[in-house]
Amino acid sequence: MASASATLGGATLASLLDPTSSFASTPGPKGLHFTPRAKRVIYLFQSGGPPQHDLLDYKPHLNTVHGEETPESVFKGQRLTGMTAGQSSFPVAKSIFDFKQHGESGTWVSEVLPHTAKIVDDLCIIKSMHTEAINHDPAITFLQTGFQIAGRPSIGAWMSYGLGSENENLPAFVAMLSGNGGQPLYDRLWGSGFLPSVHQGVRFRSGKSPVLYLNNPPGFTADVRRDTLDRLAELNHLRAEEVGDPEIVSRIEQYEMAYRMQTSVPELTDVSDEPESTFELYGDDARKPGTYAHNALIARRLSERGVRFIQLFHRGWDTHNGLPKQLKARCKETDQATAALVTDLKNRGLLDDTLVVWGGEFGRTVYCQGDLQAANYGRDHHPRCFTMWMAGGGVKPGVSHGITDEYGYNIVESPVSVHDLHATVLHQLGVDHEKLTFKFQGRRYRLTDVHGEVVRSLLA
Repeated sequence: MASASATLGGATLASLLDPTSSFASTPGPKGLHFTPRAKRVIYLFQSGGPPQHDLLDYKPHLNTVHGEETPESVFKGQRLTGMTAGQSSFPVAKSIFDFKQHGESGTWVSEVLPHTAKIVDDLCIIKSMHTEAINHDPAITFLQTGFQIAGRPSIGAWMSYGLGSENENLPAFVAMLSGNGGQPLYDRLWGSGFLPSVHQGVRFRSGKSPVLYLNNPPGFTADVRRDTLDRLAELNHLRAEEVGDPEIVSRIEQYEMAYRMQTSVPELTDVSDEPESTFELYGDDARKPGTYAHNALIARRLSERGVRFIQLFHRGWDTHNGLPKQLKARCKETDQATAALVTDLKNRGLLDDTLVVWGGEFGRTVYCQGDLQAANYGRDHHPRCFTMWMAGGGVKPGVSHGITDEYGYNIVESPVSVHDLHATVLHQLGVDHEKLTFKFQGRRYRLTDVHGEVVRSLLA
């Protein structure tokens, strides 16, 4: 391992000292395996588990069995969470929201997603997603890293490692958070794991300093900072040549990226140059840093500048009780901006090579958690089937993939696993998920572990 690290460190160091070296000129450590359909990904992660029955997986059968006990034939002995396993009754809860068909595709969409309804012909809706985890943290970790236990690289870090960046003045991977309450979101979810730390996501925040510690301290001029970095780099180069530790090289790269970001980030995050039509499209919240709408607008601006992987995390989708009120609030916060982002990318000619992904870590149960009331109900976690969608980046528009049973509880056609999703996303970027690997502690790891197949029926 030490000799391998020394080899990697030497190659990386050589690329820094000589920008024309072959190592520096490749898209990334692995490069492309075939012609890509997408250059970048915008992943709109809805943390907490959006309820598929109330959004995009319309189940009219529930109207006729509402309030009845969920049949044992539907459960099939599946695992339940500790929050509902002890219930004496599992009444079916229909959605109280109206569904209508939209677009030329005739896609059924809930009334709480009026803006998404307008773009359904651009969406590839996957109704047959399934996952291994039944609780939030392992399920979120699984979606982000391909493994339920923390410590492995995030999907954005794999993208950075495999493909590099198109913009030397911005990081290859940016993460942004919005929403209140809900499950905690840890830095490791956009971390680099055992990959070189230069590939970890950079979190953009609201406020005067979108990136922490980027600005010079009071009295510290740009010339002094440049001189300090140059002297520090000389010392780090000497140490890297001596011990061959690639993390020293990563630290040099991070210092230099931070220096370049001092000018690129303020320009990027200043949305005052956007026309009024932009805020009419995204909603007035797009003017307010820290909101989902503002982050969606920044995501478009990042994609224009060649950032490889952009991830928005929005909290608050965990609807164990009081689902109608909570769901209306989450959709009000996100629906317009989500649809605006897809529309904006399409209008600018960016959707063709930008893959947009929307979804949470799992779905929700058909049965009610707690008391079922006429206008109020809750749903527990459900990993057996849930809904996500993709748009742009070479996926089929205006289609729905996969079918769940009449209760929306089990998949009956065309299941898609988390590993399949990851393999498909990498494929659209020109990367063979079986070949994008990194050797760590004697084993070659990959995002999809030893699983995953490209779902070719999703591809245009």
